[in-house]
Amino acid sequence: MTQRVGLAAFWKQYDRKTYLKAAILADKLGYESFWVPEAWGYEQFSLLTEIAVHTKRIKLGTGITNVFSRSPALIAMQAATLDEISGGRLILGLGTSGKRVIEGLHGRPFEKPLTQVRDVIRAVRTLLAGGKLSEAGMKLHQYRPFALEMKPIRSHIPIYVAAIKPDAIRSIGEMADGWMPIFYPYQEIAKGKQFIAEGAARAGRDPSEITIAPFTSLIPLPGRQAARKARELIAFYVGGMGDYYKELLTGFGYAAECEEIERLYKDKATRARAEEAVTDEMVEALTISGNPLHCRRELRRREQYGFEHPVLGLPPGVPWPAMAAFIAINAPTRFP
Repeated sequence: MTQRVGLAAFWKQYDRKTYLKAAILADKLGYESFWVPEAWGYEQFSLLTEIAVHTKRIKLGTGITNVFSRSPALIAMQAATLDEISGGRLILGLGTSGKRVIEGLHGRPFEKPLTQVRDVIRAVRTLLAGGKLSEAGMKLHQYRPFALEMKPIRSHIPIYVAAIKPDAIRSIGEMADGWMPIFYPYQEIAKGKQFIAEGAARAGRDPSEITIAPFTSLIPLPGRQAARKARELIAFYVGGMGDYYKELLTGFGYAAECEEIERLYKDKATRARAEEAVTDEMVEALTISGNPLHCRRELRRREQYGFEHPVLGLPPGVPWPAMAAFIAINAPTRFP
């Protein structure tokens, strides 16, 4: 059976025309899904609409939609609209983003993030099913009995949530359809699955019905070159992306490494040396890197750890021939 593999565009250095071509090629080569991010550049639902009308089969994911900058009802409306345009191919990826982005870019208070995620899921589920928003059981606000004045083509759109904290992962088991771990050590995916099972038990759900779709940094380059790229990426996430990934990795035994990475990264004079503090063990746990055949075999091996629908990050800032080559060599149809 061909492995289900997705592709994800990177949120920095996003080139619209290049990623449109990437999605079209991925559709032809049998990839399961294509995910579009949203940071402080392009708006993702418009990008996915453009991709939808140029592709036929591939599933289209928001990777991810933050739950603060749009209202829960607007997220439901945009999801229903894009799902109709794409012929039922949307996967709604949700997450909280972070305080710096939500308050510093969108001007919204970053309060009760897990409750906000749950309210968005409730709104989407209720409105797609033809219900009234006032009956959705929302916790943060009171709503009037609005229902959608259009009939969604699906009453249930898959919702995947990007989460790294235990309570948020348990909530996925209770309410969502998929978990998207990001920079989560692959050997620890079993812990996340246990959290999902605990949440599923609370809701009387079968945890096996919840898909594990890890965002995966795959770097198919010769040894030293791959290792350097991996270390650069890890140093950026630990030192430059707030406290989230530092806290996560500290909890998995990388406290000393994370402290040193952060120390070096914070000072511009030493930032270039932060990657030196990334150990071989971190590279192994957080990326797949090496020659292309090794990468594909390792991706297959990680199925046993819960990689059901791995989503490969496309290389940012590269010319189209290099991106096309990445998509071709990792195409799931080449490795049955």
